[in-house]
Amino acid sequence: MPKIVREERQAQPVTRTTRQRSSAPRLAWLLGPALVAGVAYLDPGNVASNMTAGARYGYLLVWVVVLGNVMAWLIQYLSAKLGIVTGSSLPEMLGARIRNPYVRRAYWLQAELVAMATDIAEVIGGAVALNLLFGIPLLWGGMITGTVSLVLLVVQSRRGARSFEFVVIGLVVIIAIGFSFGVFVAPPDPGGVAAGLLPRFEGTDSVLLAASILGATIMPHAIYAHSALARDRFAPSQPQVRFNVPLEELRGISTRRLLRATRWDVSVAMLIAGTVNLCILLLAAANLAGVPGTDTLEGAYAALRDGIGPLVATLFAVGLLASGLASTSVGAYAGAEIMHGLLHVRIPLIARRLVTLIPALVILALGVDPTLSLVLSQVVLSFGIPFALIPLVALTAKHEVLGEFRNRAVTTAAGIVASVALIALNAMLLWLVASGT
Repeated sequence: MPKIVREERQAQPVTRTTRQRSSAPRLAWLLGPALVAGVAYLDPGNVASNMTAGARYGYLLVWVVVLGNVMAWLIQYLSAKLGIVTGSSLPEMLGARIRNPYVRRAYWLQAELVAMATDIAEVIGGAVALNLLFGIPLLWGGMITGTVSLVLLVVQSRRGARSFEFVVIGLVVIIAIGFSFGVFVAPPDPGGVAAGLLPRFEGTDSVLLAASILGATIMPHAIYAHSALARDRFAPSQPQVRFNVPLEELRGISTRRLLRATRWDVSVAMLIAGTVNLCILLLAAANLAGVPGTDTLEGAYAALRDGIGPLVATLFAVGLLASGLASTSVGAYAGAEIMHGLLHVRIPLIARRLVTLIPALVILALGVDPTLSLVLSQVVLSFGIPFALIPLVALTAKHEVLGEFRNRAVTTAAGIVASVALIALNAMLLWLVASGT
């Protein structure tokens, strides 16, 4: 072992310098993990929550989308930083630190339920899109969506992280065009948008939708997944000779450079996700507010087709389909990482995907309203946020975990504020529902 380490150290200065020189002008090639994780912010649950909020309340909840996206930037950066600096995912870190097996299993169970809620939203969204575009029955549409997601997972497992990123980023482009096009055809009222930036609610249902929007925007499985995506993307090519050699020397790229690239990566991803989510809400607020039946995806599609034109409606459905296909594969990746990190059990990704597809297909077979299922799934995600966010903030603030790259005091304070705000919103939602307000 000493001989291997010594040889690695002797070769390191030349290799590291060469690699850094060759990668210096190629910052764009370091981008990607955040764009893949960002698909979680563009899944069908987002579409249903934002579309319903705009149709029912107009511009009232614009501030929730904006606030959620700001918090999402911080959260996703912290997740990626944890994966890059430690070479471990958040589930792996928690699995190693939670010594009590019963506590660890309980934590895994809530994380697994969150992953399942995510999968339900994504498969249902894809099924609805196929039904709108081609008239395919919802159950068959769910099966098709699940099958395509299996293909994407095969790409990830056999072709590697970079090929998977290219496929997902291509779907993100389709999503962005599909959901944003209508805003340019039928633009919103600037005064209404400005008024919507003032934080306020109008009854229990608006709080429910706000929790749903935040659950769809700051998704727990995206927090787990991003740390794993960053870990896998920047894993050293020769991990077997790591031993006492610093991780960044094995990578050939400095950790500071990777973190700088990650800030750009997260910024681009969150800018795209935030803009698209805002466009969905504004499209509904400007064109669907007060129109009967437009608080469902099917009703919104029909209203867009009749009111703005078939092109806008078709692009909306295509964006919804791309959203379901891309996000369901990322959700399956996150679920597999959660199980591996917390239970130390690794099930083949494809086998796991087949199992987690069952709840969504059951809901479709029972004829449950798809839009209601999507919105409620996002509320479940909202309640799972603190369980992912609080450990993330705590771990990234510790010197023994991240060393010199630990959070600054202001970053930790911002993470605490975000955690408290999300927990308070969920508590308010429970109180309003229980009191029947």
